[in-house]
Amino acid sequence: MTTPEDAIRARRRLTNKFIAAHDAGRLTPFLDPQIKVIVGDGSLILGAPAVIEAFAAQFHDPDFVTYVRTPAEVHIDVEGNRASESGRWTADWRGAPQVHGDYLAAWRKVLGQWVIESELFITLS
Repeated sequence: MTTPEDAIRARRRLTNKFIAAHDAGRLTPFLDPQIKVIVGDGSLILGAPAVIEAFAAQFHDPDFVTYVRTPAEVHIDVEGNRASESGRWTADWRGAPQVHGDYLAAWRKVLGQWVIESELFITLS
């Protein structure tokens, strides 16, 4: 049986794969409809449609390569319905230095599937 920690790590690997493929639409099932994201510059993005739109805009930039999130820790609550994920993120553009930092994601189990309800990205480069 897959542990909740393994399930979240697997879902994170899939989001990394879809971002690398520049396929914003495939990210939708991973996002809570009311997701809140604070990006590396401190800007706030509210709701899954706005997050998908932000990814799509990045993907239209011919120099954008990918974002990668690498989980360091995943913690599940006692009831098994919420989790925190923390780790490092990187961003790559052609011809530019890599941007990186730390992140924290809150996950929630909805109808048996883990979705991201919030993320905070801190740029440290």
